[in-house]
Amino acid sequence: MKKKDIVFGVIWLLLGLVLTVLSCLETLDEFWSGMGSALMAVGIVRLLRSYRLSRSETYREKREVAETDERFHFIRNKAWAWAGYLFIIICALSTIVFKLLNQDLLCMASGGAVCLMLVLFWVSFFILKKKY
Repeated sequence: MKKKDIVFGVIWLLLGLVLTVLSCLETLDEFWSGMGSALMAVGIVRLLRSYRLSRSETYREKREVAETDERFHFIRNKAWAWAGYLFIIICALSTIVFKLLNQDLLCMASGGAVCLMLVLFWVSFFILKKKY
C-alpha cells in the first residue's frame, strides 16, 4: 500500500508539473494551470502522508482505526448523505434563482445536476435493495 501511494503521488506530482509548465509556456490555456496546481497539491499530500505513515507508529495506528472502525464508516456515510441532500437543495434553489435572473444556461445546468443526482439515487437504491 505504501509503495502504491508513493508511485501515485509521484505520478500526480509530475502530471501536475507538466500541465502547469505547459500552461505557463502558453501551450495550454490557464484552466490547465489550475488543474496542474491541484494535481501537484494532491501528489505532495500523498507523498507527505506516505512519509508520515512510514515514520510515525501512532499516526499509522490512527489511520488504520479511521479506515477500519465502524463508527468512522457510519460518520463518513452520514456525511456523504448530508452532502448529497445539501447539493440537491442548493442546485434546486439555484435553478429557480437562475431562471428568475434569465440565466437559462446556468438554470439548465443546475436543473440537470438535480435530475442526474435523483436518477443516480434511484438506480443506486434499486441495486442496493436487491443486494441487501
